[in-house]
Amino acid sequence: MSGPRSRGRLRVLVLGHTAELGGAELALVRLCEALRQDASGAGLDVQVVLLADGPLVTLLEGTGTPVRVVGADPELVTAGRATLASLSRASLRRASAAARTVVALRRVVRTVRPDVVHTTTLKADVLGLVAAWTSRVPVVWHVHDRVAPDYLPPAVVRVLRSAARHGPRAVVANSRATAATLPGVRDLTVAYPGFAPGQALAALPPAQAAARSGRPRVVGLLGRVSPTKGQLELVRAAPAVLARHPDVVFRLVGAPAFGAGGYARDVEAEVRRLGLEGRVELAGFAPDPAAALDALALCVHASPVPEPFGQVVVEAMVRGVPVVATDAGGVPEILRADGSPLGSLVPPGDPRALADAIIAVLDDPRAAHEVAVRAHAVALERFSVAVTAATVSAVWRRAARRGRAPRRPPVPARPRTA
Repeated sequence: MSGPRSRGRLRVLVLGHTAELGGAELALVRLCEALRQDASGAGLDVQVVLLADGPLVTLLEGTGTPVRVVGADPELVTAGRATLASLSRASLRRASAAARTVVALRRVVRTVRPDVVHTTTLKADVLGLVAAWTSRVPVVWHVHDRVAPDYLPPAVVRVLRSAARHGPRAVVANSRATAATLPGVRDLTVAYPGFAPGQALAALPPAQAAARSGRPRVVGLLGRVSPTKGQLELVRAAPAVLARHPDVVFRLVGAPAFGAGGYARDVEAEVRRLGLEGRVELAGFAPDPAAALDALALCVHASPVPEPFGQVVVEAMVRGVPVVATDAGGVPEILRADGSPLGSLVPPGDPRALADAIIAVLDDPRAAHEVAVRAHAVALERFSVAVTAATVSAVWRRAARRGRAPRRPPVPARPRTA
């Protein structure tokens, strides 16, 4: 892609820091596939740069998207949110690794000569901003995380918010809830992560609810095993549900990632402590989320902290699966989309309220199915990846029309101490 540019085509270099499969990474795969197939991608040349190798590379290449890996220090790639603002020898090593990575990224930017650099993670936002600005290329941030003190260290929040106001040419947020954590950004667009056509049922069979009732009822949670996803909350809600519906099986679908192995062990220990062996299945990674969802009588989203969006909620809706989810972050934007409830919302971090909502759905499967039918119709209309692709590509074109970036990158304001 670094050769002669096709006349009239916009060249976009997408930068992500990890090749593990999180929500933002899977959303990127769907976006690239939609841009390749749909009219919204006409006139675009998109290439992805990652700071590590992994399964994301294979998925992106499967969409026909060129990918290159710029190897970065693994400690920089895997550092968690809690360590970002720490002062230690490790943090100094990460700073040195970040400087080397910026130099490597700047070489890539100057080789590819993109019209826009699009960054997809918070680490990529910072590294890509410096590399692109010093190459005088406009930057678009795609923010998939709430930039708020309940999710990030306060000092990091202040730096990121200041950089978002002064650095990127435009910012894309994955929900209004995420956008609200970026005050003062002048060009801010919400683009919901869309579902791919193959993830959705075009229509729900009228007998779907009845067909499910003839099988063991499975209440499931899909997502990587992480303290932010709520596996412990669902396990702690399970005894109250089983007291009312002893036939139910709980299924946790997903594997730990991004250093969450300790939390996964905590979940297993809690299952044993509550005597739920055989009633809570630790199913591990599912290569086909649609098949995993189709096996459920109910999909639970139990995040104890506000979720930036909640892609699994949409994925359940387009399969016609009833949803119980936490009432925080971007999830209410999904389940209150048309003014009427499209699922059950409960306070985050409250296993008793979660159990009560699950019991209410299981008590009245006919009513739950009727809600799921409405939710399916709304999700098909609002959350298609074709809408996402059209929105994001419009932001790229707008950012490119504004011309090259200044020679000197912006300097974020120094965070004030409390």
